[in-house]
Amino acid sequence: MTEWLVQHFIANPEHTGDPAVRSAYGQFAGIVGIVCNIALCVAKALIGLAAGSVSIIADAVNNLSDASSNIISLLGFKLASKPADLGHPYGHGRFEYLSGLVVAVVVVAIGIELVKSSIEKILAPTPVEFSPVLVAILVLSILVKLWMAAFNRTIGARINSETLAATAVDSRNDVISTAAVLASAVLSHTADLDLDGWVGAAVGVFILWSGAGLVRDTVNPLLGQAPSPELVEHIRSKIMSYPGVLGTHDLMVHDYGPGRQFASAHVEMAAEADPMESHDLIDNIEQDFKTEDHMIVTLHYDPIVTDDPEVNDMRNWIDQAVKIIDPRLSIHDLRTVPGPTHTNVIFDCVRPHDLEIPDSQLKRKIEQIVRDHYPRTIAKITIDESYVSSAQ
Repeated sequence: MTEWLVQHFIANPEHTGDPAVRSAYGQFAGIVGIVCNIALCVAKALIGLAAGSVSIIADAVNNLSDASSNIISLLGFKLASKPADLGHPYGHGRFEYLSGLVVAVVVVAIGIELVKSSIEKILAPTPVEFSPVLVAILVLSILVKLWMAAFNRTIGARINSETLAATAVDSRNDVISTAAVLASAVLSHTADLDLDGWVGAAVGVFILWSGAGLVRDTVNPLLGQAPSPELVEHIRSKIMSYPGVLGTHDLMVHDYGPGRQFASAHVEMAAEADPMESHDLIDNIEQDFKTEDHMIVTLHYDPIVTDDPEVNDMRNWIDQAVKIIDPRLSIHDLRTVPGPTHTNVIFDCVRPHDLEIPDSQLKRKIEQIVRDHYPRTIAKITIDESYVSSAQ
């Protein structure tokens, strides 16, 4: 069903990395969500009012909030698709994150209101009317929400959208809350127990908990969270796959919204090779990232001496030796400057951001390791801090 809808309404659905196609997917998913949630809200509200059930009305309000969230998401995708301009040279992709944050805040507000009304129902209980129509509406709601969860999960995975992934989780949560409401209605009818207010409160707390999680998930990319290990490994592996590339380091990824990521990295290549050929290869790598991954990647050429066995041995030895301090340490850009009394060994050391040793102490440790093995050398070290995986 999902595939049919996508093929029917979205042209060229396979080009999911393109911002315009991402926007089409997002807006399409928003429209589907609005239609489904409004229909469920109206059906539940009518049956809830007729039965006098606060938990069913709470579930209807939850669907209304979901429809509001879909509207906000729809607007977010539409605004995010606006092209770059002078004031926003990297585009407007973060509108999608902002819309997700607004959705999360709305969910939290709805949860607070539902808890409040349910407590009032607990303190002043009223009887709930039970009917087969009530059961049918709730069962239908569960089935629709199950499909919506799968639908949003599929589309969200296809375009790598946190907003749609959160919507899928929200639909899954709705299945759980509606099932609780249905169980409450059946138990209240068969066992003569008044559970309506208590279940309504539980649904409200569950919505609150879910909304708090959504707030956290949407705030993180706005604050500049680290890229996923999968993305880091993909960029590293792709760069290393080209003949002539000896290593890569200092990778940085900047996120200006889904489908609008920019990256930069240093690429090590043989200094003895023709620099024009090396530069041409780097241009080709950058272009391949643009056409195949829809990502702007800027690469810096680092020439490495490869025809000096002594320098190569020194580079390999020091790279392994620093791992005694911490296995995650690595070095790059090593070069030597020989002199009459000593040789300066100049290189950068990449440290993980959570390494507890201060830079000054780390430098002293590495200098001592190098001096013990190469007595006629003085190590000149620059410490780089890495927030993502950096590999040679």
